[in-house]
Amino acid sequence: MKSISILGSTGSIGCNTLRTVEHLGNFRVVALGAGKNVEKLAGQVIKFKPELVACENAECAEELREKLSDAECRIPEILVGEEGLVAVATHEKAETVVSATVGAVGFVPTLRAIEAGKRIALANKETLVMAGELMTKAARENNAEILPVDSEHNALHQCLRGESVKEVKRLILTASGGPFRTKSKSEIENASRAEALNHPNWKMGDKITIDSATLMNKGLEVIEAKWLFGFEADKISVIVHPQSVVHSMIEMVDGSIIAQLGVTDMKHAIQYALTYPERKENCLDPLDFTKISQLNFESPDFEKFPCLRLAYEALKIGGTMPAVLNAANEIAVQAFLDEKIRLSDIPRIIESVMNEHEAVAVANLEVVLECDLWARERAATSLEKSATAK
Repeated sequence: MKSISILGSTGSIGCNTLRTVEHLGNFRVVALGAGKNVEKLAGQVIKFKPELVACENAECAEELREKLSDAECRIPEILVGEEGLVAVATHEKAETVVSATVGAVGFVPTLRAIEAGKRIALANKETLVMAGELMTKAARENNAEILPVDSEHNALHQCLRGESVKEVKRLILTASGGPFRTKSKSEIENASRAEALNHPNWKMGDKITIDSATLMNKGLEVIEAKWLFGFEADKISVIVHPQSVVHSMIEMVDGSIIAQLGVTDMKHAIQYALTYPERKENCLDPLDFTKISQLNFESPDFEKFPCLRLAYEALKIGGTMPAVLNAANEIAVQAFLDEKIRLSDIPRIIESVMNEHEAVAVANLEVVLECDLWARERAATSLEKSATAK
């Protein structure tokens, strides 16, 4: 029986991880970390009986205790905030930590899990975007393994199995194109919250769905791929593939293309990360090629989707610039979800903050956190101007 902890257990990845654990049958959940969704968290505690639980604050903790008490469930140790998430990430019995929190909140807990030598099933791409050099260095020093759960990076990991990196010409990340792939620039400019959240292929959380609509999600994945696989920006390509059947590809130096294909369900990638290097029978229906009428591929439109361009620029500049990009994006996306700004204001705010920032080397955790805080403050100031002009 293998033991795991889950950061972000009530989100889409966290819930799918628990479904995968149920299917596999040989995993024990020892710790769960979540935010404010106490109702869902209580159900998970009742079902999986972890030893430790973390939630956002004291009010959430008290509500959780009441729900568990009403259900006559044994109440585990309950901690709150970042301290609680770190405790979940470093639980002594956990061999694998699924890092599935949304945004920068998972940064420190994931780093602490890496320092504790855990296997990391990484779905929180912001962790490597903010401080990929710091994270990968810590992984080497502590013999920790980072396995990607993002479908694209998981696909690349599968494509690279057994291949010599020297023989790989480039990595090719596929992008669905989101809900605005066929829309004009003016239509994107005036897109509503509901339209932006209507992803054609994937059911995800609000933040990542907006990132997909702006293609920032793919930009963050480009940065993540650099740290996961050691390829520079000019060796990482993005291609739009609206069917989301080909999850990513690699091109070899001889022109051969190796692709990973599968159904559009995150449980496949989650199970791969949990069971690697073994493969186990999945609970999903297999991909049926007779039902695929066509596979289309297009170049991304950097003019309609400037967030992708900004991510490439941040990666090429390096240092603290990706952390600034990520922080500004988080503030801008939340402002759009709160209907304070337009969708097109998101890249404008990010670019404004990036232009103000002079990148420095990522020497330690404090440098990253300082830049993250600075970028959030500058983005908040910038979005106030955008909201006024709306």
